[in-house]
Amino acid sequence: MADQWYLYLVRTAGGSLYTGITTDVARRFSEHQAGAPKGARSLRGKGPLTLEFQVPAGDRSRASRLEWQVKRWPRVRKEALVRGDISLPDDA
Repeated sequence: MADQWYLYLVRTAGGSLYTGITTDVARRFSEHQAGAPKGARSLRGKGPLTLEFQVPAGDRSRASRLEWQVKRWPRVRKEALVRGDISLPDDA
């Protein structure tokens, strides 16, 4: 059985949104907050961080496709996703 993957969005203190995937959102968010070597380099020194959004994304392949799509979205569309005004595409 393949692991369940999640797509998540983290907001920095400056208001920007970081998009990522993981099998354990709580662990991954803790790594980002700690600024540890395992945390995303682009989030270091940009705290406090808040976990804004998370959703099951299926297997790693689908999660990676969703991440690729969402990372290319304009900020207004990501904000709409966080608010729940839009949902993720089904075709990823």
